[in-house]
Amino acid sequence: MRIISGEAKGVKLKAPKGIKTRPTSDKVKESVFNIIAPYVENSNILDLFSGTGNLGIEAVSRGAAHAYLVEKNRKQYNIIKENILKTKLNDKIEVIIEDVYIALEKFGKSNHKFDIIFMDPPYLKNYIIPCLGKIAEINLLDADGIIIVEHDIKDIIPEVINNLVRFKEKKYGSTMISFYRKEE
Repeated sequence: MRIISGEAKGVKLKAPKGIKTRPTSDKVKESVFNIIAPYVENSNILDLFSGTGNLGIEAVSRGAAHAYLVEKNRKQYNIIKENILKTKLNDKIEVIIEDVYIALEKFGKSNHKFDIIFMDPPYLKNYIIPCLGKIAEINLLDADGIIIVEHDIKDIIPEVINNLVRFKEKKYGSTMISFYRKEE
C-alpha cells in the first residue's frame, strides 16, 4: 500500500498485521481518485473509519486543503500518525481518536462542511445506513460535495438516504464503491 500520486507519491504506508483492518487496495484507490479528481483540489476531507489513513492521506497528497481522519482503535490511530509523519503532510491532516458517531456530532455542532467524505467501515456490520443518515441529518456535506462508501457487495444500501442519493456504483471483485451526493 502506497501513496499513488501527488506530493507524497511513492511513500509506502504501514498497515497493521492481521485481517482486522482491510486497507483499500491501490487498484481500487486509484480508480476512485480518477473518478473524484475534479473534486479533490483545495477540498475539505473527512475520512471515517480511517484504518490506516490511506484515503485521507492520498487526498491531501493530491491537493486537498485539509483532512480529518476518524478512527476509534488506538493501535490503528498510532499507525495513522506514523503514516502521516512518513508523508510529511502532518500540517494538513488531523487525526481524531473517537467513535464515528460522536465525531460526527462534534463536527455538526461546530458547523463543519466537507467537500469529500470517505467511509470505509467494517464490512457487513450495518454501519453504512445509520452513518449516512447522520451525515445528512446534521448537514455535514457541502452543497456540491460527495460521499464515497466502500463496502462489501453483500451490503444492501438504499439508493436514497434522507437527502443523499447514490449517483454511481463501481464493483471491484467483492468490493463495491457507492458514490452519494445531495439530492438536487
